[in-house]
Amino acid sequence: QVQLVESGGGLVQAGGSLKLSCVASGSSVSFNYMGWFRQAPGKEREFVAQVRGSDTTYYADSAKGRFTISRDNANNAVFLEMNSLKPEDTAVYYCAADGPTTKYEYWGRGTQVTVSS
Repeated sequence: QVQLVESGGGLVQAGGSLKLSCVASGSSVSFNYMGWFRQAPGKEREFVAQVRGSDTTYYADSAKGRFTISRDNANNAVFLEMNSLKPEDTAVYYCAADGPTTKYEYWGRGTQVTVSS
C-alpha cells in the first residue's frame, strides 16, 4: 500500500522560507507525476506545483518565482522549497502522486504551514 508522508511545515514570519519534504513508501514503481497542493481554512484544496518525470515542472501563478519543486526519484521523494512566504500561503500542504487510474491517486495527510504577518 502506497503511503506519502509530508514533513517540514511550521510557523514562519512573512518573508521567510520553508522546505517541505514528502517521501513515498510501499511502492516499487516510480511515480510519473508528483505534486503539492494546499488547503487554507474555509477554502477548497488548490494546486501549487507539480513535477513530471525528473524535471518537467509546472506551477500555480501564486507559486511562480517563489516556490521550487524538485524530486529525488531514487528515493520516491518530492520537495517544495518556499521562499518569500506570505500570510496568504498559510494552509495545510499535501503531497500527491499518480497511480494506475488517476493522475493524483495517492495523497499524504498534510503538513501545516503558518505564515505570520
